[in-house]
Amino acid sequence: MNASEQGTDSAPGPKRKDARRNQRTLLEAAAAAFVDAGVEAPVRDIAARAGVGMGTIYRHFPTRADLIVAVYRHQVDTCAEAGPALLESSPTPYAALEEWIGLFTDFLVTKHGLANVLQPDNPHFTALHASFLDRLVPVCDRLLDAAAEHGEIRPGYTGVEVMRGVGNLCIGADTDPRYDARRMVALLVAGLRGTTGGSPPRGR
Repeated sequence: MNASEQGTDSAPGPKRKDARRNQRTLLEAAAAAFVDAGVEAPVRDIAARAGVGMGTIYRHFPTRADLIVAVYRHQVDTCAEAGPALLESSPTPYAALEEWIGLFTDFLVTKHGLANVLQPDNPHFTALHASFLDRLVPVCDRLLDAAAEHGEIRPGYTGVEVMRGVGNLCIGADTDPRYDARRMVALLVAGLRGTTGGSPPRGR
C-alpha cells in the first residue's frame, strides 16, 4: 500500500471523531441554553455557546424538535455512562450511588420543557421512553446492588422504584422556588441505608 492509499484509509477515522466531538459540544451548549431559557432558547444563542454558525446547527438538526430529542438522548447517555465510571472512582458504592442519583436529579430538575417531548401524544414518546428505561434502570440497579453487597444499604430495592421515587420528588421543582427537590431526594437516598441487617423492603 502506498502513502496516498494509507492516507485515504486513515482519514475518515479522525474526521468521524471530530464530528462526534463537535456534535457533543453542540448538544452540551443546547442543554445549557435550555437550562437558562427553556427549550425555546434562540438558535443564535446556542450557536454562540457552541462556537459554531447557525447553519451548522440546522445542518445537524433541521427542526427544533430534532434538537430537543437529541439533547434528551445525549443527557440520558451521559447519565448512563456516569454510573460505571463513578463505581470505579468513588470511595464506596454508596458514594457512587449518591452522586449518580444527584446527576439523575439534576437531569430531571433542569430539563426545562424536555418533559413535553415525553408526552404520550408526541411521536417520539415510545422510542424516547424506552431508551430512558433501557439505559438508566440497569445502571441504577447495578449501583443499588453494589451498595447492598457492600453492606451500605438494605438489599431488595430496584432501580425502577428508586428512579420513580426521585422523579415524583422532582415534580414541580422548576415552578415553585420554595421547593428544593434536591434536598428531598437527599433524604430519600439517605433513607436507603435504613438498618442494613433488617429484612427486605415491603413487597420484595
